[in-house]
Amino acid sequence: MKPLIEMRGIVKTYNVGKENELEILHGIDLTVWPGEFVAIVGESGSGKSTLMNIIGVLDKPTQGTYVLDGTDVRTAGRDQMSEVRNRKIGFVFQNFNLIARTTAQRNVELPMLYAGVPARDREARATQLLRRVGMEQRRFHQPSELSGGQKQRVAIARSLVNDPAILLADEPTGALDSQTSRHVMDIFHDLHRQGKTIVLITHSRELADECPRVITLRDGRILADQRKEGTSHAAF
Repeated sequence: MKPLIEMRGIVKTYNVGKENELEILHGIDLTVWPGEFVAIVGESGSGKSTLMNIIGVLDKPTQGTYVLDGTDVRTAGRDQMSEVRNRKIGFVFQNFNLIARTTAQRNVELPMLYAGVPARDREARATQLLRRVGMEQRRFHQPSELSGGQKQRVAIARSLVNDPAILLADEPTGALDSQTSRHVMDIFHDLHRQGKTIVLITHSRELADECPRVITLRDGRILADQRKEGTSHAAF
């Protein structure tokens, strides 16, 4: 079995060669195997957002190698990076990123529209996924008619439409109350049990501790990489 994410010596530096040059990540080594549920936790300034952008192929490292499900990200061109993002990664963000004045159904269908999926297939797939996250009855509502938790469930459904190799969730409960956060995390746990690989970026140690594997970042370095007893990459 090959890893989905394989990073070696990842360095990220901004303003290279200038007086205000700033190195954020200082040689990150990270391997994520198929079927893992990994939390990356760290305080503000730890480098987790920078690492998230690199994992999500939203940015490239300054140094090091990153292979995502067989694709060498550092050598990929802009079009190839866009294709990798669309096919390999399902994003779930804190602020939902739903399109206003567009129904939940259409929001979920949108990535498939870009991928050229026929209309009938888009509708069936979106309905199936909204049912999966408990939002089928609200599928014709616009974001302004949904609660925060409902919006996030729609966002999770949308992240699954192209059956990505990895779900990348950036502070997915950050804008939600504790009860709603619980419902959202339960969805992630259900998806993990069904075999989906999930990387959760969070500042919350409490949320991170729910995950079978917890990676702690501090000052741009991995401080700890811990798996709960009884779990290892060999189990996936």
